[in-house]
Amino acid sequence: MSLHMVKLCVGADSVEDLQAWVADRLRDAASRGLPQEQIHQTRSLPKRAHELLDGGSLYWVIKGKVQVRQPILELRPVVDAEGIKRCHIVLEPRFVLTDWQPRRAFQGWRYLDGAEAPGDVGEGGSDALPPEFRRELAELGLI
Repeated sequence: MSLHMVKLCVGADSVEDLQAWVADRLRDAASRGLPQEQIHQTRSLPKRAHELLDGGSLYWVIKGKVQVRQPILELRPVVDAEGIKRCHIVLEPRFVLTDWQPRRAFQGWRYLDGAEAPGDVGEGGSDALPPEFRRELAELGLI
């Protein structure tokens, strides 16, 4: 069973917002001749990096619910402009919708055991409903 990460997606109101933001960043990188990779920076390199790289994903919490995941491709230690060690999480720019799972707000990221991770949509979970219907059902507490 894989180990995953869960993180708040601050500033996004929906999965579509996150997808649009990533697409814009990738287009910008391409226009400037930079590598087209999605990177999310965190303060520290996970101590269980080898477990995360064995099929792990980053699960995004949007509006208080885990809604989508992205496979983790690489964890890259870096030093920022101020000389502080950081970690770049390199994500596959592919978004896998998940069953919604409520999460309270927290800072940073948390590990998520594979057994506790929400299932992907269509894998014994909710059907692939249009996003607006899924949002409405979630607000009613039905998914």
